[in-house]
Amino acid sequence: MNAVHDSLARQGLVRPLDGRMIAGVCAGLGRRFGIDPWIARMLFVLILFVIPGSQILVYPIAWLLMPSEKPAWQAPTPTTF
Repeated sequence: MNAVHDSLARQGLVRPLDGRMIAGVCAGLGRRFGIDPWIARMLFVLILFVIPGSQILVYPIAWLLMPSEKPAWQAPTPTTF
């Protein structure tokens, strides 16, 4: 499974940490293909009407296969006493 996650991450297919609605699959696809996440979501719904039921299987599979975006590294804040 790590090999699949690494391969998809190299291709830019990751679920972003921000802008998620359910799991971030459509937001990740939109980001990868350079379109707004809302357009990706509308296309997903339109395809659902054309090919009913297929997205019920495709979305959870994409959810499992697409890795979540790694958070940006932040320097630890120094604590003062």
